[in-house]
Amino acid sequence: MKFLRTPDELFQSLEGYDFEPHYSMVDDTEGGELRVHHVDEGPADANPVLMMHGEPSWSFLYRHMIKGFVARGHRAVAPDLVGFGRSDKPTERSDYTYARHVSWMGDWLRGVDLTNITLVCQDWGGLIGLRLWAEMPDRFARIVVANTALPTGDQPMGEAFENWRRFSQEVPVFPAGGILKGGTQKPMSDDTIAAYDAPFPDESYKAGARQFPMLVPASQDDPEAEPNRKAWALIRTLQTPVLTAFGADDKVMAGIDTVFQRLCPGAKGQPHTILPDAGHFLQEDVGAELVDLTCDFIARTS
Repeated sequence: MKFLRTPDELFQSLEGYDFEPHYSMVDDTEGGELRVHHVDEGPADANPVLMMHGEPSWSFLYRHMIKGFVARGHRAVAPDLVGFGRSDKPTERSDYTYARHVSWMGDWLRGVDLTNITLVCQDWGGLIGLRLWAEMPDRFARIVVANTALPTGDQPMGEAFENWRRFSQEVPVFPAGGILKGGTQKPMSDDTIAAYDAPFPDESYKAGARQFPMLVPASQDDPEAEPNRKAWALIRTLQTPVLTAFGADDKVMAGIDTVFQRLCPGAKGQPHTILPDAGHFLQEDVGAELVDLTCDFIARTS
């Protein structure tokens, strides 16, 4: 599989992101390997908080939360999905499939051998991370679902999603930093916008960013609709504690939190919340609050 690797110098001196990089190799499914990057901060012997990002962000999204969890004594782990951040970026859009991303991150998770995980997942971090939970439930201690879903194509995705998908395919230059700015409620500095653009020096690096919106199972015959149904069938039997924390101003994900509250046995009785003044990328808007909610959740369910 042909891929691009963003030059290291583009990740130097990014605001608030001064973490040592860690790298693992995963099978590209075509006889080669891809390099996956992750942040790993805090005590190595502490139970990990695994933070999974979505589209078109990268682990930079969790920079403040990483430091917040470490300050509370937790181990903070945040990978970059293949195609994003410091991870390798296959060059062809056809290289990117939902199934491959689950496989790649499954290989990565088994390789770094995380256990007793608190998963914090947002956007595609949930579409992939929740599949990993269903695949390896014994590795996960609890789940924080934040502005994400596990769609099966059995329900329409809604007008806001369709508008986003149309925009992602038609915009001449895919504006990663601008998309992050548009999905938050707090003002975003030019330096922060530039940091979200840093992994993508030009359009040739954006095959994954372009393709991801087309991979969401939005119809019943989508190739990953049935695997997601099977994941849900298992999740509905798991007692793993589940907490939902959604941004009040996220129009794409509005109401999906109630699906998890209804279908996940471990969600019963948890203090689910809608966070005011928080958009789709709630890590930028209310990261400190999300750290507090997660730490309280860990303490309450340990």
